[in-house]
Amino acid sequence: MEHKVSFPSDNLTLSGVLHLPAGMAAGEKRPGILVLHGFGSNKDGGVALVAARLFEKLGYVTLRFDMRGCGESEGERGRVICLEQVEDTKNALTWLAAREDVIAERVAVMGFSFGAAVAVYAAGVDRRVAACISVGGWGDGAKKFRKQHESPEAWAKFSSMLEEGRRKLAEGVSIRVPRWDIVPIKPGMRGNLSAGSFLEFPFEVVESMYTFRANEVVGQIAPRPLLLLHPAVDTVTPTEQSIDLFAHAGQPTDLHLVADVDHFMLAEGNVLSQAVLKHWLDKHFALAV
Repeated sequence: MEHKVSFPSDNLTLSGVLHLPAGMAAGEKRPGILVLHGFGSNKDGGVALVAARLFEKLGYVTLRFDMRGCGESEGERGRVICLEQVEDTKNALTWLAAREDVIAERVAVMGFSFGAAVAVYAAGVDRRVAACISVGGWGDGAKKFRKQHESPEAWAKFSSMLEEGRRKLAEGVSIRVPRWDIVPIKPGMRGNLSAGSFLEFPFEVVESMYTFRANEVVGQIAPRPLLLLHPAVDTVTPTEQSIDLFAHAGQPTDLHLVADVDHFMLAEGNVLSQAVLKHWLDKHFALAV
């Protein structure tokens, strides 16, 4: 069962969809899971939708929502600032944990790509997060960008954009940056983006990603469980980013690199990816304890 909901975050109203699993008895409480969408995307397509419906089917009360400035939520269009999304995640947790059908101390967060970096950071700085799942995530924005723009020509172009953006910002002007100049995606994979995803962003978005370091807080998640799930060969977010997160994390942390999938792994119908999620939840975030 899916229900449209809304909740406050820093004087803005965010839009979400609440998934209630079938068979819940009156007065019953279940663990909850927040689902965070990817870069400039929204709650209504792609990995976020697939994940939320999977968690609902497994029996969890699940909330997928639009970050500020995305989808149906309030906020400046396309302003997807990492630390602001961390605050949105904290506020979504507050709202979900307050529901009478959710066990307040058992709310997990799962994010995809950009949302995975936000999920890890939020779990690191907010002890209320009971468990964290990162799918195709990253922990060091500067290193991620260097790998994503690997050739000398690509890096020169990206570096030039950084220099211009910072110079203009110091003058009080924010340049607009095309999506593919920030995060390259092969043309054949672009159809995996949710409808309504942004194709241009203010420069502040690039700067916020470049300086974002989930690696610095991932170690604070322990002893709460963390799952890092990543394609073995990811043509969008470098696989080494999840490996580095694992190196900085405490225990219990599981790292799974999955073959024969690319960045949008949960939306590609890969049976192994979904099986890993299910078995990890059974072990570390079961419906009943």
